[in-house]
Amino acid sequence: MSMRSFLVCLLIAFSLAGVAQQKPTDVDKSPMDVNYWPQNYPILKMNGKASDQPIARVLYSRPQCNGRRIFGELVHYNEIWRMGANEATEIEFFRNVKIYGKTLPKGRYTLYGICSENKWTVAFNTEKDYWGLIQNPRKDALRADAPVQKLNEVIEFLTIYFEDTKAGANLIVMWDNQKISLPITL
Repeated sequence: MSMRSFLVCLLIAFSLAGVAQQKPTDVDKSPMDVNYWPQNYPILKMNGKASDQPIARVLYSRPQCNGRRIFGELVHYNEIWRMGANEATEIEFFRNVKIYGKTLPKGRYTLYGICSENKWTVAFNTEKDYWGLIQNPRKDALRADAPVQKLNEVIEFLTIYFEDTKAGANLIVMWDNQKISLPITL
């Protein structure tokens, strides 16, 4: 083997060694989750029981209470809250829907909340694909108010899911001792 070939092999070995030593990221304190309408859509599709796209999907990170008082302290009243942790929470509608009779066109949106003691204003914003809180109210496609329901138990992890109703579904958001329910129809 020539000296040049040896040096090329040595260079390749060192560069591969650097790649092999990279470590994966740690497990996040606020794990990412997804929920579909209809519930369990990927399993239904895998089993041949769903031929069409889902109606909606929400992707979000799930922060924990961790002994903290959430609403009124961690999430300040009357200020914009990113409704999750890490990446901005996103909701995608695969067809046009209505929220309180207002049409929201199919598409992908970022969810925000403005919480008060008695109601949350939920914003569906067209700004997407970023980490944290960057919110431009001029890019809100729709805002809707949902009354706060006080719970008798503490929900440790932020939880967002769709609950079927006769008319469509409710977007449920629960955390700490609060819950909102936002009706969605087709």
